[in-house]
Amino acid sequence: MLRIPPSAIRRLSDYYRVLEDLEAEGMRMVSSQELAHRSGVTSAQVRKDLSYFGAFGKRGLGYSVPSLRKELRLILGLNRHWKVALVGAGNLGSALYSYKDFHRQGFDIVAVFDVSPRRVGRRWRDVTIRHIDRLPAEVGRLGIEIGVIVVPARSAQAVADRLVAAGVRAILNFARRRLFVPPSVSLRNVNLSLELEGLAFAAKTAAARPSRRAAPRARAG
Repeated sequence: MLRIPPSAIRRLSDYYRVLEDLEAEGMRMVSSQELAHRSGVTSAQVRKDLSYFGAFGKRGLGYSVPSLRKELRLILGLNRHWKVALVGAGNLGSALYSYKDFHRQGFDIVAVFDVSPRRVGRRWRDVTIRHIDRLPAEVGRLGIEIGVIVVPARSAQAVADRLVAAGVRAILNFARRRLFVPPSVSLRNVNLSLELEGLAFAAKTAAARPSRRAAPRARAG
């Protein structure tokens, strides 16, 4: 099987969301050019990314919107529900738990863990916040497959180690530090500060560029 670049998988997620919008708009067919335009890539890139998984379009007609959306849903594993554990019940953890689109996309947060006596035992809708020491038992009991780390950076590696030891094979990390996990465990990092720093640099660079407006012509005397 060909090794598929992680960047291609991320673009598949973009295509999937565009197809959702197109289907909501009532479109039945879409060209690679239109799909590329809405995704911010080239049509050649769209065709290359999709070619990793088979042939989906028809020459001269493009892609069936509902059919391609269904195929991408299967490829991305969104045709089933995934059980998720959230470790960290602070402000960001609370916001993630409240985000309704996770459930719509098939990600169910079925357990929340923390170490703070102020938080452990509190009820968040369908779950009770458990102490982190309960993690191995709850992972086994609930069949948890994905862990989300939302704890201070100093605690993140220890939490990742606990998740791995409990049998979790996919981790999403929001902590501001690099984590180390075995090759058998998939790890994705979300660094909000890093993204904001990148935006700050881009904004600063854009502000420093000279204006493209033509200088006013001097009036003839």
